[in-house]
Amino acid sequence: MNTIDWTVWNLNEVRRRSVKVWQSIPADKLNWKPDENAMTCFEMIRHVLDSEYYYYLALQNRGSLSSYESPYEARDFVSVQAELDFAGVYREAFMTYVEQLPEPDLATVQINRSESGYVRSLGDMLLRIAYHEAVHTGQLLDYLRTANIERVRVWD
Repeated sequence: MNTIDWTVWNLNEVRRRSVKVWQSIPADKLNWKPDENAMTCFEMIRHVLDSEYYYYLALQNRGSLSSYESPYEARDFVSVQAELDFAGVYREAFMTYVEQLPEPDLATVQINRSESGYVRSLGDMLLRIAYHEAVHTGQLLDYLRTANIERVRVWD
């Protein structure tokens, strides 16, 4: 496997485990949050999906976007599965983009997010996208623990 293959594998593994957690959250707990300043379970799921799409556009732009209209903004929440179905087209476009990247671009292409405090290589950004999702999946596991809800086994 080359670096692109490993990157795709990592993104897919992180998503597979996230989906296991997301789909395990009881429907009546999707609007639960541990405190008034936290995101709800649903808001965190949507944040991950929407952020991936934003990052995909930012990677193509080689930096932050001057404006962004989220395709998720006007959507009502129906279910985790409906959210995943809606996100499918964006996920597929992102993964196709990653799969077709020339391997040298991972080190040579710079993504300028100066307003957020960093400029990183394309490869670094792809790892950060997976890391961002993994962190939020970990937060959701903590939410479930705090709410005394059984947690699905993600370490298979």
